[in-house]
Amino acid sequence: MKILPAIDLIDGKCVRLYQGDFSKTTQVGSDPESQLATFIKDGAEIVHIVDLDGARNGEARQYDLIKKLCANSTVPIQVGGGIRSLDTIQKLVNAGADRLVLGTAALEDETFLKAALRQYADYIVVGIDAKDGKVATRGWETLSEIDYIDFAKKMEVLGVKTIVFTDISRDGTMTGPNVQALVDLMEAVSCKIVASGGIKDNDDLKALEEIGIEEAIVGKAIYEGKVTLKGASQ
Repeated sequence: MKILPAIDLIDGKCVRLYQGDFSKTTQVGSDPESQLATFIKDGAEIVHIVDLDGARNGEARQYDLIKKLCANSTVPIQVGGGIRSLDTIQKLVNAGADRLVLGTAALEDETFLKAALRQYADYIVVGIDAKDGKVATRGWETLSEIDYIDFAKKMEVLGVKTIVFTDISRDGTMTGPNVQALVDLMEAVSCKIVASGGIKDNDDLKALEEIGIEEAIVGKAIYEGKVTLKGASQ
């Protein structure tokens, strides 16, 4: 199991949301650069960085900070939030990002998604953020009528190889991941599935590993010491 510690950014600070609610924001950890260094020292193999300002506003609001984090990192960086143009993709690739998570744009702009897959296939990951089985967009503040399984199948047809699945109702709650939703997703598509949302301890990681999940994004549980990167691979 590969653990991706999460650095969620709002206004240059590391934060955690509760169930994706921007009104329930808690600053965590140290400054982003120090937090990244700590994660790498603790054994992170990949780090997941989200520009939450970008996710809400549709543009890479914290590009300069993310560029600095990529430059300072000795491990791959996965970036999400506000990636809705080929220009933004190119800028982040040039900055040193190794994976780019498309969420809102993947759902709302198929022409852009196809172009991104043509030009940057090795970088593109699609994030499926769901609440009650429906896909949410724009920083999780807009809920569509599209079923997450149907959307995943469409992404697979278009050539997407990796999907990050987040159950919004579990995110930041430390109530455990939605294992059944992940099982259903893995049975529906052959894409690599990265689990996110609700992971509270190493037992949750073992449960995910047992259903075939190879990577999981962990936020609050790492900041609270419930999951340790050093212990995750043992």
